[in-house]
Amino acid sequence: MDFDLSDEQQAIRTLARDFATGEVRPVAEELDRTKSFPYEIVKKLGELGLMGIPYPEEHGGGGADNLSYALAIEELARVDSSVAITVAAHTSLGTWPIYAFGSDEQKQTWLPKLCAGQTLGAFGLTEPEAGSDAGNTRTTATLDDDGHWTVNGSKQFITNSGTDISGFVTITARTARDDEISNILVPNGTPGYSIGEPYRKMGWNASDTRPLSFEDCRVPEENLVGERGQGFKQFLQTLDGGRIGVAAMGLGLAQGALDEALAYAKQRVAFGQPISSYQAIQTKLADLSTEIEAARLLTYKAALEKDAGRNFSLTAAQAKLKTGRLAVRASEEAVQIHGGYGYIEEYPVCRFYRDAKVLTIGEGTDEVQQMVIARALGC
Repeated sequence: MDFDLSDEQQAIRTLARDFATGEVRPVAEELDRTKSFPYEIVKKLGELGLMGIPYPEEHGGGGADNLSYALAIEELARVDSSVAITVAAHTSLGTWPIYAFGSDEQKQTWLPKLCAGQTLGAFGLTEPEAGSDAGNTRTTATLDDDGHWTVNGSKQFITNSGTDISGFVTITARTARDDEISNILVPNGTPGYSIGEPYRKMGWNASDTRPLSFEDCRVPEENLVGERGQGFKQFLQTLDGGRIGVAAMGLGLAQGALDEALAYAKQRVAFGQPISSYQAIQTKLADLSTEIEAARLLTYKAALEKDAGRNFSLTAAQAKLKTGRLAVRASEEAVQIHGGYGYIEEYPVCRFYRDAKVLTIGEGTDEVQQMVIARALGC
């Protein structure tokens, strides 16, 4: 076993860390407060090659591995989750289905712009009656005689779907009366495709999350992504990969919370000495440090398994379950260590606390991860 990163992986981590510290940290609080999408940051991330890290250079990607991708997401989330989820959802959910299942024409049309960060991709799976029960999709797509799909239905909680640079959404839809589910690409601006107003969220305020609706929305037959009827299998594979990104987000947020708590504890004086000298505070910090390192190894293992071409579904579910819960705990402990200041928005831990909870819900709830894990155990 080798726990050392390669030179390329270290370089990508350093690049992401420096960018997060120099470009994201100074504006993170303002972006969150004003609920402004970080267009300039996304543009710069694209120019640095961080919007398409795990995709081949022939498609405009970074040609790196999934561990490098996880490292970059971890560093971004260490500073701000809104930026991190924008990159993670774009890479794992928006771009991956096109790269893994798309036709040559779809790849040539979309991948270069996606990997450059010039266009954002979205993935439309969740519906009012199909969240954790994703197989309960109610959106329909009927193939007409003139070679067009007519799409009707709705999606909700869709990330990156309504920005000025959003290019398309790949949706799951029933393409027959039975349980046949397929994936279909719907470009932004298509008549009948309506993008709702952004949700008012607890956290991730600078990310774009909206409901979508389709009313007699027509797209060409060749907008089918992958084989007809393989949509359920395809989106399960997509979610497995997405969980590595979200696990890296939980890991990064937990580390960021620990960083802030440790720095504050060292400079905050109570009863004549820094609070970091008190055992009660030391215990919190020591436990968090240990849990974060364990979660880091689990997250990196999931990425390495994907890079090796092995089945990584179990490890990705375990990593996502572990890091989401840890992010909630770490941010809560960080707020507690800050005392009253932790409840004030000027301190990053307040934002971390609001951002953390969705990590136990998005990309499959904790209960779904437990179900995946239990099935892998033979239950």
